[in-house]
Amino acid sequence: REAGSHRAEERGTVRGHQFNKVEMFGFTAKEDSGAMLDELVANAEKIVQGLGLHYQVSKLAAEDVSAGMAKTFDIEVWIPSMNEYKEVSSVSNAKDYQSRRGMIRYRNEEGKIEYVHALNGSGLATSRLLPAIMEQFQNEDGSVTVPEVLRPYLGGLKELTK
Repeated sequence: REAGSHRAEERGTVRGHQFNKVEMFGFTAKEDSGAMLDELVANAEKIVQGLGLHYQVSKLAAEDVSAGMAKTFDIEVWIPSMNEYKEVSSVSNAKDYQSRRGMIRYRNEEGKIEYVHALNGSGLATSRLLPAIMEQFQNEDGSVTVPEVLRPYLGGLKELTK
């Protein structure tokens, strides 16, 4: 079971203990570490933007970041029925923490051996995207407008109805 919140509103697909996602990984020299973090956050953001969802990016406070991570950003989508944003992606920079443990090194241009910086991020969690899409694109009659980017995968379907 997933550790964390056990509030009453944490149920259904939003609170799923298992979900599909794509993991993003980056390995880079320390001087390129910040740029790689920005790139991974931008990759996850592009998907949410492409879907047309209302979202926000939050930089986590030091106390909320995993022990091995130097910096973490969460991408959160708006879930109207819950009246709050829910995390759909988390992107972190571990700097050289993980590579020291795994002895992952490289030789820089001067020939000096250095540890790589390791970064990771989750592609978007589908179990939270679906409720966000259904709620943010719901019409007054209860139908749901299919985001344009998804229409080719649904045979051109523009609207979900009963």
